[in-house]
Amino acid sequence: MKVCVIGAGAIGGLLAARFAGAGFATSVLARGAHLAAIRERGLTLVSGDGRTTARVAASDDPAALARDCGPQEVVFIALKAHQIPAMLARLAPLIEPETIVVPAINGIPWWYFFREGGRFDGDPVRTLDPQGAMLAQLDPHRVVGCVVHASGEVTAPGEVTWNGQKTFILGEPDGSLSRRLNALAEAMTRAGLEPRVSERIRDEVWMKLIGNTSFNPVAALTRARMDRICDNPGLIAFIRAVMEEMTAVADAYGIRRLVSIDRRLEIARGIGPVKVSMLQDLERGRAMEIEPLVGAFLELARKVGIAAPLTAALHALLTEMAANLPAAS
Repeated sequence: MKVCVIGAGAIGGLLAARFAGAGFATSVLARGAHLAAIRERGLTLVSGDGRTTARVAASDDPAALARDCGPQEVVFIALKAHQIPAMLARLAPLIEPETIVVPAINGIPWWYFFREGGRFDGDPVRTLDPQGAMLAQLDPHRVVGCVVHASGEVTAPGEVTWNGQKTFILGEPDGSLSRRLNALAEAMTRAGLEPRVSERIRDEVWMKLIGNTSFNPVAALTRARMDRICDNPGLIAFIRAVMEEMTAVADAYGIRRLVSIDRRLEIARGIGPVKVSMLQDLERGRAMEIEPLVGAFLELARKVGIAAPLTAALHALLTEMAANLPAAS
């Protein structure tokens, strides 16, 4: 199996290093100093088990990867949401008739309503894909859904430090247990990852979204780590109220509650003194994932006629803050 990872950041770097280390023909799309270091020294994964370095084909151009490595069986997309629209059309050289594309991304994905089976089946998520161009640029039949429960960060060019979590929940948009889904899970297991197959991938999307959409904006607005937020009763009361808004919307879409709000808050408390992704992006001058985490949720709330005033306030605060920051990359 040939595997290409688009984006060699924390999650993409973990995926590429694990697949290459297990002997899969692996390539990555990266840029800048990170790309130069990967080409020169390989991709290094740092964890509690030490340091491992894998050699991978690397480029900043999908067409060049296709020339060097050929079409791919699996293409993982591990980019920030705002980087994906411009990338989808560039993936064509990497894709053959049986290629599957796995967006390992945060928030509500652009393909959310593809084969969803409800009254909005086939709709684009306009917050992310205003004209439906993303659904047109990449055939959504290629997509296997993925919810990531892993974390790390790029700590030096060519180096990803990983916290040991490695759970990837996989699911077909139509809920089927397809041959390709099982083959992908088997390959990820061989790579030392922990895939889990779900027949209800949107339940898993919401499980993660409810935590991200409530905690990430609060962390960015307060500049607080998770432990500080969890120790502040006022912030936790506010986050609980946001989660209640989100749960009402999820219920309207028939989403199964995987855990209670109380349990979700317990999980957050157990994370410890971590800077969540939106705060990391803010501090590093990178564009924050406001729309996939907050704006897209508000769009889904409007589609079912449910008000979410607290989440809307978070969105307004974040977008105004972002507008007054230096231009983000």
